[in-house]
Amino acid sequence: MATPGAPSEVAGKIIFSDSEIALRVDELGAAITADYSGRDLVLVTILKGGIFFLADLSRRIDLPLTTDFMAVSSYFGGSPGNVRITKDLDDSIQGRDVLIVEDIIDTGLTLNYVIKNLRSRGPASLEICTLLDKDVRRIVELPIAYRGFTVADRFLIGYGLDLRGRYRNLPFLAELHEVALL
Repeated sequence: MATPGAPSEVAGKIIFSDSEIALRVDELGAAITADYSGRDLVLVTILKGGIFFLADLSRRIDLPLTTDFMAVSSYFGGSPGNVRITKDLDDSIQGRDVLIVEDIIDTGLTLNYVIKNLRSRGPASLEICTLLDKDVRRIVELPIAYRGFTVADRFLIGYGLDLRGRYRNLPFLAELHEVALL
C-alpha cells in the first residue's frame, strides 16, 4: 500500500523521462565542452534544486572545471522580488568563465539579481545554462546561452524540483497532481 504523499500519488503525467533528460544533458555537455575548451570554467548553481542538474551536467563536460554554490532567498521581508544571498560562493570568480547552471527559470527576477551580483565580481564571462525554461512567466529578459527544454506554465516535480522540499529525488520530471497542492 502506498504511503500518503508517495511519489506515485503526487506525480501526474511524466513530462520528461529520465532517458530524455539524460540525452538532453549529454547534448548540453557536448556543446559546453566545445564552447569552453581552453578556458577557466566554473559552474555555479543556486541551491537546492540545481544540484541534481549540475552534478549530471558536470560529468558530461569533458574539460577541467570547478563548481561552486550559492543559496538565495527570494522572499526576504515578506514580498516577492526582494532577494538575499544566504550562502555565497566559496571561491573568487574574478577573471574566470562562469556558467550559471539552473534547474528552472521562470520570472527571472531572482536570477537577474544573481547575475548583477556576480558580474560585479569581475568574471571573464558570465553565461546561463538552464534545464527548464518557463519563458511564459518571464518578467526579466535573460541571455540564456544553453537551454534544455522549454516548458509550459505548470507545476513540475522531480529532478531537483520540489513540493515543500520533497520529490526532488525523482529521476524524471512530472506534472504535479492538483490534489497534492492542498
